[in-house]
Amino acid sequence: MPQLSRYSDEHVEQVLNELVNVLEKHKAPTDLSLMVLGNMVTNLINTSVAPAQRQAIVRSFAQALQSSVSDDQAH
Repeated sequence: MPQLSRYSDEHVEQVLNELVNVLEKHKAPTDLSLMVLGNMVTNLINTSVAPAQRQAIVRSFAQALQSSVSDDQAH
């Protein structure tokens, strides 16, 4: 079942495209891109989520990430 979001698909795509453009501008390889994005997620959680809620948010985020990754062999 698809999840409902308070954000439009267009807004999500716009932000995503801007992030991709920054990574491409810096010619960031996959490992650096993942490091930077991981650090960004950590910073957002540590600065924007109440301490009592952080572990629940991290579990939910990790589950969503795992669910969104395809197991197909093409890349």
